[in-house]
Amino acid sequence: MAYPKITRSGNHLILPGLATVHSHAFQRAMRGLTQRKSEHAGSFWSWRGVMYRLAERLDPDSIYAIARLAYLELAMSGVTLVGEFHYVHHQPNGTPYDNRTELADAVIRAAKDVGIRICLIRTAYMRGGFEQELTAAQRHFSDPSVELVLQDVETLQSRYADDPLVSIALAAHSIRAVPIEANRELAAWADAREMPFHMHVCEQRRELEECVAEHRVTPIQLLADNGILSERFVGVHATHLESAEIQHLGNHNCFVNLCRTTERDLGDGLPPTVELVNAGAKLCVGVDSHCGENAFEEIRAIELDARSQHEARTVVGNADFLLDAGTRLGYAASGLESRWQQDHVLLDAHDLSLIGLPNTHLVDGVIFNATPRAVREVSVNGQKIVSDGQHADAQEISREYVTVVNRLLA
Repeated sequence: MAYPKITRSGNHLILPGLATVHSHAFQRAMRGLTQRKSEHAGSFWSWRGVMYRLAERLDPDSIYAIARLAYLELAMSGVTLVGEFHYVHHQPNGTPYDNRTELADAVIRAAKDVGIRICLIRTAYMRGGFEQELTAAQRHFSDPSVELVLQDVETLQSRYADDPLVSIALAAHSIRAVPIEANRELAAWADAREMPFHMHVCEQRRELEECVAEHRVTPIQLLADNGILSERFVGVHATHLESAEIQHLGNHNCFVNLCRTTERDLGDGLPPTVELVNAGAKLCVGVDSHCGENAFEEIRAIELDARSQHEARTVVGNADFLLDAGTRLGYAASGLESRWQQDHVLLDAHDLSLIGLPNTHLVDGVIFNATPRAVREVSVNGQKIVSDGQHADAQEISREYVTVVNRLLA
């Protein structure tokens, strides 16, 4: 298999569009607000409480405004495809909107208005945790049956079937939020339709302990035992794994979606990236909580974080390998592998991060040194959405975002 290329044309470097496969766009509104212990920043679980309080205030207009700003920032960072792991479905009391996909439609509209592709990953959420009832905040996310989840997926598929910017995938939020019987049913439905199936896995040690308490096995082992792993399975985070679990992910040629800037921010830990690649897993990247917006950093962090872990250099893969993870494999994990070569990013070859780079080392220089400042043009599906480093609607999108966030946080 040939890796994607970066070429020079005059004053520009041309590369394929970048894919961020895992996004929770509404969490962009939390940026900068959870970094002190007095702001409940002590752990993932206290951070989650802050996130729940934000989610309870969302409505179609606010989720649209926040997502549009998040996607604008992605586009100006060189991202042409976002996978939105969408689990905020209903009104705060858990009552569905008359149009059950109202919030999913708002998120999709935000991406389309910015001009980037979106894989809307409709996410099942059915319980509060391992053998726990739903909390008040979680009613916003939850459906009582697999049938209702799949009804929404089919509605979205039908509604956007002819839209080249939109694809639909399916997810179970996590083993803690979806019972294993429902996980089996959802995964089988996705597999029968050759659809990607996404899931948060093994992000926090506490969820491993709770999974073992409920099922007597660790999460990936549970998924393997229930036939849920496949070449279209996308495991998000996969931070805390046993050797046998690594081998299961590799043997099934699963995707592992790393979100290093968020995983660092939340203190999740360091994943066994080298071991996963050696076992045969496929890597892709995600922005997750939008705590930062540097698509190049998301890609190079795969390697750089592993260097600190292993105290060596070039331990996961070289720049060609990383470019593949950030482009082609991201599109594949979103069910859009056939379209990854249709989208392009032009970088300023004279940007200070890239100036003087020889043609023999273009991929190395871009992956390990480029910043969003170097992005000059972004083209998606034949349409230029960023020109001269700017998006035509940036000021209006930013103004609306500030208005909405000020209201939500008041």
